[in-house]
Amino acid sequence: MSSPARIPPAADVVIVNWNTGRHLRDCLRAVGRADRSELRVAQIVVVDNASSDDSLSGLDTAGIPLQVVRNTANRGFAAACNQGAARCGSALILFLNPDTEPYPDALRAVGRFLRSPAADTIGICGGRMVDEHGRPGISCSRFPSLRIFVGKTTGLDRLLPSVFPPHHLRPAETTASRRVDQVIGAFFLVRRSLFTELDGFDERYFLYFEETDLALRALQIGWGSYYVQQARVHHIGGVSSSQLGGERLRLSLCSRCLYAFRHWPPGRAWSLVALTLTVEPAARLTRAALRRSPTEFRDALSGYWGFLHWLLEQGLPHGHRHRPSASSTGSVGDGSDTPLAPLPDPGRRPRHGAASPPVSDTGVRGSPGARHQWATDGVPPAPGGRRRT
Repeated sequence: MSSPARIPPAADVVIVNWNTGRHLRDCLRAVGRADRSELRVAQIVVVDNASSDDSLSGLDTAGIPLQVVRNTANRGFAAACNQGAARCGSALILFLNPDTEPYPDALRAVGRFLRSPAADTIGICGGRMVDEHGRPGISCSRFPSLRIFVGKTTGLDRLLPSVFPPHHLRPAETTASRRVDQVIGAFFLVRRSLFTELDGFDERYFLYFEETDLALRALQIGWGSYYVQQARVHHIGGVSSSQLGGERLRLSLCSRCLYAFRHWPPGRAWSLVALTLTVEPAARLTRAALRRSPTEFRDALSGYWGFLHWLLEQGLPHGHRHRPSASSTGSVGDGSDTPLAPLPDPGRRPRHGAASPPVSDTGVRGSPGARHQWATDGVPPAPGGRRRT
């Protein structure tokens, strides 16, 4: 008697879109063409953060059930990801950037890894980011530290990499699959049970560092991140964020400051603030002047001025190490210290206690993916036990 056919694990794909034009359609077509024999795609959820272009027109998923959620305002990347995850029922969630195109064998490579013993303690998987010529890009990173930021700001990460390691792993460090601190959020596969236990992405991060924060919190409860070298993904990068100008820099600075105050000792967090307000802006502005780039100079000035304005409004606590819980409104905190407000929408001033913008759902096609048990999917469950605070 023949044994029953093995059912491959299922993943729901969540894509957050903001004015990405044709790239969203290209991404969906790539998912539809992918070899899904080792990793099934139960459904795709597109969360649109109030795009003003035609990126939602003509979406084709090659028969994969599709849900489209339209936000009436830009809620930020982390909050939109959580919106999409709330609609997922499969054992795995793949957060995919709209400016990515997975290679046909990318999902198969990840699915095969998930069946290996090495995956038993892995909660997050990522792939190999490449450009249009197949050359490797940024795929994974080290957890940020004050030393890393000092090296990046001063250029010492290039002169003395053994003392000041670069933030992102170099191509020479990603030639084989391995455990890493974190994989980048462009292709971010996470166990849904782990994502739920961690209360999803921290919505205080409007853009940047939300996946870094999640990967660190996952590691703190015993779940690592893994880079699957065979899972190639064409990643253009910056399609949405490049439209922000100086706001892009401000959001990055604010997010890394939030990360530092959440996970570092207070002295190191404040040292990062000092570095951000002194050495770093001087270096950026000098470089822009030497390049004779008025746009770069203006964007840098705007970014650091915006960061300073935000910093003064926040009233940051003197460091905290607790584990906040994300709410549907984006406010985070357990009352043990001063909560930090979510980063504002691009172009808006920070507002404390702002309510979440209304959401309208349109374009729902097909039925959402059925919920699959871990044993059926062939992927081990996340461990139980008390949550760490």
